[in-house]
Amino acid sequence: MRRIPALALLMLAPLLLSGCLAAAAVGAVGAVVGTTAEVAVRTTGAVVDVVTPGDDDDDDDKKKDDRR
Repeated sequence: MRRIPALALLMLAPLLLSGCLAAAAVGAVGAVVGTTAEVAVRTTGAVVDVVTPGDDDDDDDKKKDDRR
């Protein structure tokens, strides 16, 4: 008699936990998409910095030296 409740629990567990599994899958997909977007933005920023002539940091340094 004790086997029947245990067997029923084992058969119902996947149905009861399917929501948790779906939430975990959606969370993992969200993390991958977020990381991919972050890498794309950083790469684009680095390419723009390399391609753009001149450096804004040099201009800022000159302004600081003039103030002193």
